Amino acid sequence: MRSLGKLLLEGTYTTDKEDLICYGYDASGLDNCPATVVWPINTLDVIKTVKFARENGLKIIPRGAGSGMTGGSVPGEDSIVLSFEKMNRILEIDAGNLTAIVEPGVINGHLQSELEDSGFFYPPDPASLNICTIGGNVAENAGGPRALKYGVTRDYVMQIEAVLPDGRLISTGVETSKGVVGYDLTRLLVGSEGTLAMITKIRLKILPAPEAIVTILCAFNSIELAGKTVSKIIASALLPRTMEIMDRMTLMAVNKYKNVGFPENVEAMLLVELDGNRRAIVQDAEKVSNICNSFEGKIKIAEDVASRDMLWEARRAVSPALYKISPTKINEDIVVPITRVADILVAVQRISEKFGIPIACFGHAGDGNIHVNVMVDKNNKESVAKSEKIVREIFKATLDMGGTISGEHGIGLTKAKYLDMELDAVNIELMKGVKKLFDPENILNPGKVFLS
Repeated sequence: MRSLGKLLLEGTYTTDKEDLICYGYDASGLDNCPATVVWPINTLDVIKTVKFARENGLKIIPRGAGSGMTGGSVPGEDSIVLSFEKMNRILEIDAGNLTAIVEPGVINGHLQSELEDSGFFYPPDPASLNICTIGGNVAENAGGPRALKYGVTRDYVMQIEAVLPDGRLISTGVETSKGVVGYDLTRLLVGSEGTLAMITKIRLKILPAPEAIVTILCAFNSIELAGKTVSKIIASALLPRTMEIMDRMTLMAVNKYKNVGFPENVEAMLLVELDGNRRAIVQDAEKVSNICNSFEGKIKIAEDVASRDMLWEARRAVSPALYKISPTKINEDIVVPITRVADILVAVQRISEKFGIPIACFGHAGDGNIHVNVMVDKNNKESVAKSEKIVREIFKATLDMGGTISGEHGIGLTKAKYLDMELDAVNIELMKGVKKLFDPENILNPGKVFLS
């Protein structure tokens, strides 16, 4: 890699073993050392690195913060990890046009804070928002609790600047709120998991901050009743900005991890948040409370900002809290139609009982996106042997209900073997054709999404 030093500034690349180890894994638990790591500081560095990789028969692995759950940024041995953490500038906040331009290494939570100070907000809010990057969010089409009302990352990406695997620079999309000239390459790149191009600049749509927020916590003695409450709220022409669910195991894990005082003698809790005009959301909050009560739910309303922030801090601690209990757990992010939320929660409970393996459920119940955590002990051979059967049964139940096997985590490495459960051969072949058109030499994030 000595010749790479002729192209890049000192301190923007490394082949030191200690550094390589740090960039060889993500939140999936998979790991493998790359040949080198490059920290580009601008688009030209990305172009130079791509051309170097092609000339030397190396692969390129784009990386945000490594917070992905499916192995999307795990490298191969003959690869260069392009870590975008130094391309982390907010380039522009244009209040007049409700847009912001950012580099891919900008932390989601940092952008949220900057916008909040100006009276605006960026709706996509993954649980990992304080560490995950906008570039990684775009690559995975990240969602978050507010997706119920506001949509996911794809709904806010207006323009993308990106480097193709052959080193060419492209710009997709438009600055305007409308535009239908040609194929929508911007939406194609969003969610492509770093397999088609390396994103170097993003124009995002932003929104004015809501006038007021009301947060409601509701406890239930049955996870099925909690699921039915979700469907009833949506069917009642109410649209909360978030509606999160946590089952008993999740609540116990968070209490142990953060000591937040969630009640442990309940089977499930809903965290419902409404925003908008102050008078209107007070009325909506009363309607939500009445619906929860009709399903035997016990209501508590966060009285102030500090109380609301504490609840969300606890919610965002769910994943690390469950990892604390089972470091080798399997986290899947299934989605079903909203009216089937109760059904899938019951089905998962039955699968857990059938195999004798605990399964914790939490997530964005308002849009049907449930994070199913199979608490597998990978040091136990019997537990490991059951894990794939459990995942397949959960996926089958999800698909039978008209759902999908991934709502926001993507496919990466860990879900590639399940791809054909949801997609037929024609769809997969078309997708492989798109990959080959963008990346005929298969140098960009190879092995992700497709098994071959």
